[in-house]
Amino acid sequence: MTPPLRFCFALHVHQPWGNFDRVFEEHLHDVYRPLLRSLMDGEFWPVALHISGPLLEWLDTNAPDFVDEIGEHAAAGRLEILCAGHDEPILAVLSRPDRFEQVLRSRERIRARLGVDAPGLWLTERVWEPTLPGELASAGVRFVLVDDRHFRVTGFRDEQLHAHYVTEAGGHRLNVFPIDEKLRYLIPFRPPAELAEYFRELRDAGHEIAVLGDDGEKFGGWPGTRKWLYDDGWLASFLGTMRELRDHDEVRLSRFDDALTSTRSGGLAYLPSASYREMEGWSLPFEPARALLRLEQAWDGARIEGVEGGLLRGGHWRHFLVKYPESNRMHKFAMALSAFCRERGNRTDIRRAIGRAQCNDAYWHGVFGGFYLPFLRGAVWSNLAFAEAMLRQGESLAVESRDIDADSHDEIWLHSPQVSILAAPARGGMIDLWLDLVRRENFLNIVARHREAYHEALGTIPGESAPHSGHERDGGAPSIHDLETQLTEIPPIDSEPRGLFADRVITLATSREDFVNGSTAPIRSWAGQRMDTDWHVVDDGVEITFRCHDLTKTVRIGDPPSASAVITCEWHWNADDHPANAWFTTELSFSTSLEIEAPGSQRWDYAIETVAKSEKGFDRTVQGSAVVLRWPIASGTARVAVSAAG
Repeated sequence: MTPPLRFCFALHVHQPWGNFDRVFEEHLHDVYRPLLRSLMDGEFWPVALHISGPLLEWLDTNAPDFVDEIGEHAAAGRLEILCAGHDEPILAVLSRPDRFEQVLRSRERIRARLGVDAPGLWLTERVWEPTLPGELASAGVRFVLVDDRHFRVTGFRDEQLHAHYVTEAGGHRLNVFPIDEKLRYLIPFRPPAELAEYFRELRDAGHEIAVLGDDGEKFGGWPGTRKWLYDDGWLASFLGTMRELRDHDEVRLSRFDDALTSTRSGGLAYLPSASYREMEGWSLPFEPARALLRLEQAWDGARIEGVEGGLLRGGHWRHFLVKYPESNRMHKFAMALSAFCRERGNRTDIRRAIGRAQCNDAYWHGVFGGFYLPFLRGAVWSNLAFAEAMLRQGESLAVESRDIDADSHDEIWLHSPQVSILAAPARGGMIDLWLDLVRRENFLNIVARHREAYHEALGTIPGESAPHSGHERDGGAPSIHDLETQLTEIPPIDSEPRGLFADRVITLATSREDFVNGSTAPIRSWAGQRMDTDWHVVDDGVEITFRCHDLTKTVRIGDPPSASAVITCEWHWNADDHPANAWFTTELSFSTSLEIEAPGSQRWDYAIETVAKSEKGFDRTVQGSAVVLRWPIASGTARVAVSAAG
């Protein structure tokens, strides 16, 4: 007789640091409690579960009875708990010591609170890099879940992807389970009868296991899914179908650790840097992202799911750090403070703040990711401000030249126990970071208006995941990737970075609307101009001078006993270098209320609004404020003083 197909089913549930309490509460009420109890009452076990560190800590404080319930099921073997990086970081972009520490902290927290060991790892956003096995194995991880796409881009055939494999790096071995992409789209978006048919196909073909690992939030948290699961009866039908398959000995739910010892290994596999299919597309720059969408639209589903589909892929997760310089600045600043923390003894509370700042959500954007959400970026900066304040205790004001953001150009880093400021000579002397270490706030927590692939219509594509669209037809429910992804108008896009003191010359005829929409190019811009730089410490702070052939710019940063530094900037230019009927302008972009004094200037104010896609459709988000100050070019000089309000 053909043995039953082993079904390894893993749920990943997560809320990031900085999210609102009401979001945690809504998901606890609408998703986590009802889903777990439905599965357990329906005797749908064993199930693997990963609870991210931020969510577990919130639950432990606000719903300890639910954590106790999880622990009871784990102790009874009904739940197989998976670890990860505790603060849900993208492990691949951390330093090796930080990777090890994040995973070890997760395993220790699970052991202390839930009373079980967790040798299996949920890989955040399934971002894999070939160097990971060493740190994971050293931290006690025995197996990890990745997407089957990681195998397909290496050349594995579909029929090889229903088994576990072993990989290694530097002699460290790690077992790897490929997650079946088809199951991610069948559950919970298609009628359970289709799932049963697919399971029977796998079993009849001689496969031993089927693997699903996916976000728990899709079971009631994504738009329309709560009604689909509970009111429309999908979950009850799913549980009934699984009972029938179990009773007929066709499918058996299995723990991953049991599957390792009870099913045959597929052998050795070496996996390239990869993530899931949608993530690889999201990470691409604008034009390549649109080209990939065109290819996906041109190929039919069978071709996408075949051998060629494995070779059609997008970019690399790390490119988000190129695509979004603001994300890169957070990431590199966190790395710098992490290394500094280790040099200073690795104090526990500082280490924890840096760990929370490594939470992945604020660093990227697709349908998911929270890069465009100011409160998630704010949580990162708040934790980094706390960490730096503790690390700088007892220091005096200091300045150093250092390439913080790894772009091959040094920044000027001014720091004291009250404030941390970055000025960029390679960007016209613009100030990129103004971190108040007392208020624990980055006054420049803004993002530019980036160009995204979904901002413009692309042929007849109804959604960015065309090969998987249409779940709602023929009795299914729409996936998050089937939402409308076209706008009625193209939003304004910034061609240059934002910060304090982005300097330009514009024509007298340039209107406020032209400037805000970027419809008229400046006559001269220093925002990308490399400036010669020198600085010195004075009695009341630091003076930095930036020079190029047609502009001298002097920035003075005060050093008061409080964090509210006063920044002044003076410019000198030769009026004969520019048209007589022009304006010299400087633009200040910021996320908090600032007091600005600019004698003799004229002023435009506007809100910095981004248009980004989320799981609910399109979101318009005010990132902060912009102030444009103008002086007649003939004046030859200008001065601005800026301080934090209040």
